[in-house]
Amino acid sequence: VKEVAAIGVPHKFSGEVVKIFVIKKDPALNHQDLMIHCREHLASHKVPRKIEFREDLPRSNVGKILRRVLREAEKQS
Repeated sequence: VKEVAAIGVPHKFSGEVVKIFVIKKDPALNHQDLMIHCREHLASHKVPRKIEFREDLPRSNVGKILRRVLREAEKQS
């Protein structure tokens, strides 16, 4: 993984779940490999329920990842 951003997205039963947006370092990386890694290294409540691979992430003028933009895009989809 080159970069990742995490947000909470609404969920019918638990209120909110973790969704991550990932920029791949290795093109061979897939959803299953990433989930296995997360389950091995993160507490169960921190394991993402949704993963979206992207080419880039929205950034501010100073290079900070704009999670607000990711949340807004998620609401529209």
